[in-house]
Amino acid sequence: MDRQTPAAPAPDAERLPRTSRSVPIALLRARENVMVPIRKMLLAAGVTEQQWRVLRVLHENGVMEPQDLARGACLIMPSLTRIVQGLERRALVARSPHPSDGRKFLLRATPAGLAVIDDNIAESNRIAADLERRFGVEKLNDLLDLLGELSEL
Repeated sequence: MDRQTPAAPAPDAERLPRTSRSVPIALLRARENVMVPIRKMLLAAGVTEQQWRVLRVLHENGVMEPQDLARGACLIMPSLTRIVQGLERRALVARSPHPSDGRKFLLRATPAGLAVIDDNIAESNRIAADLERRFGVEKLNDLLDLLGELSEL
């Protein structure tokens, strides 16, 4: 068996930051921690994380063009297309022709789709309140402000 000799340490300018100080990795770790109780709620609701985001954005904004929905739900268009097709099959989302451009269409949550959100508002708020209690209101608001700034870079 051929063993390779460990590489000599790179000069500081060429070293990666420790994973504990890597923004992408820290964001992923935080997301996974935050998502544990949310995933339990979504499993009980019978929707995926992506489907929930689509329904949440439509619940909040009403009728939307697909590209605006994709942006709001943090999805790329090919993924949104697939997710919307699944939600349409379940009659949770409906499309209608765009009123001024026949090449486009609009999306909206159906009453059944809105009910998925409405039926889970109490649990979603309980999860948010628990996070707020554990992390602190001020720190959570600061984090949301900082993440908002980071997302606008």
